[in-house]
Amino acid sequence: MSKDQILKNTNAKLLDQFNASVMFDKELYAQDIKGSIAHSKMLALQGIITVEDQEKIEAGLLRIKSEIEAGEFEWKIEHEDVHMAIESKLTEYIGDAGGRLHTARSRNDQVATDFALYVQDKTIVIKEKLENLIKTFVDIASKHTETLIPGMTHLQHAQPVNFGFHMLAYANMFKRDYERFVSSYERNNNCPLGSAALAGTPHNIDRFKTSELLGFDAPTACALDTSSNRDFALEILFNISTTMMHISRISEELILWSSYEFGFVKMSDEYATTSSIMPQKKNPDVPELLRGKTGRVYGNLMGLLTVMKGLPLAYNKDTQEDKEGVFDSVATAEISIDILTSVMDTLIINVDAMENACKVGHLSATDLADYLVQKANLPFRTAYYITKDVVAVANKLGKDMSELTIEEIRGANSEVASINDDILEYLNLRNSMNARTSFGGTSTARTQEQVKYFQEWLDGLN
Repeated sequence: MSKDQILKNTNAKLLDQFNASVMFDKELYAQDIKGSIAHSKMLALQGIITVEDQEKIEAGLLRIKSEIEAGEFEWKIEHEDVHMAIESKLTEYIGDAGGRLHTARSRNDQVATDFALYVQDKTIVIKEKLENLIKTFVDIASKHTETLIPGMTHLQHAQPVNFGFHMLAYANMFKRDYERFVSSYERNNNCPLGSAALAGTPHNIDRFKTSELLGFDAPTACALDTSSNRDFALEILFNISTTMMHISRISEELILWSSYEFGFVKMSDEYATTSSIMPQKKNPDVPELLRGKTGRVYGNLMGLLTVMKGLPLAYNKDTQEDKEGVFDSVATAEISIDILTSVMDTLIINVDAMENACKVGHLSATDLADYLVQKANLPFRTAYYITKDVVAVANKLGKDMSELTIEEIRGANSEVASINDDILEYLNLRNSMNARTSFGGTSTARTQEQVKYFQEWLDGLN
């Protein structure tokens, strides 16, 4: 063989590898077979193919599905993609009837259908996993509506809240994530099949029947849009990215809380590891990985946005790059939600450490200012500066503000020299937490209301 021929053959193999998607889009085999069976049934109902051919097609496709799931199907790069791999094998098994399957469709609407089915399937899976995660946070919250923890802003001690309230903040985040997946499912539950290459087909097909067979609400409205649309893929990537951002936030808090400086929680040994050279250390490896994987899914979202940003209508080969990022993000989201659910379910909570931390940082300072506004009729700004004076006294005495005597408070500023001793009740940390009774507030009673709301919401999902 000549040098030129060797180079030509090498380049041909490289081009096959570059052009082919079968080694990753085989992930869509179940959706491809499901879509083809529905398409063949519709063709038979419309008299476009015979019932006999449809039965052969369906039996052949189910045989191929069994072979794939048994690991007996050989994926060949020369088949280019999952559609041709399955259709070639089908024709090998049933002859000419297999060649009739592709009537009134194109690989453009076929891949859009397969991918849409996959995204819809995974949307349901992730939604259900989020439901379990939310339930875990609500269960923790229900047990800790009176457990004090420093509420923070700027990572500085701010006001006392209860730990259940803190857990419900995450329950609310993940509930929004759940609702995003629900909304995306409803918005994207339209069937691309029958749009053909870009303009529809002259065959007398029934797209509504195909949609019904595949579980879609209706067919997509415009064939030109359908063949190039990947909004549904972008939506699941965005939804996953937002969910992972929330997972990263609680992971960061778990990392902080499990440190010696905080000591608020201890993770199960299943989800932490020892150092390779420092046996006394217990590293929060799992939350760190959860935090790190967030960047990975962000990259997948930005990748597909970039692929789609300059594409003219209709189908372009660029959209072959739409799948790997989605597959990766879906797998990352599924395992991350499951792992976080288990981490939270086995979390050991140090109630005493949380409550002791509330005695650092004068968390009831705002209560003194509010007291002066309500009881002494002072402007809030004046009350604010008086409170600063009381804080200065507490710092000088090495006390938390909640531990000051009435005499120490009165001596801090002449304007509070005659303050009533009921202020001590206001400065009590637990009373401070329970004073926040506005809707959505941290008081035990309001937190219990929120727990009940979530429990009823979760019950209503089933």
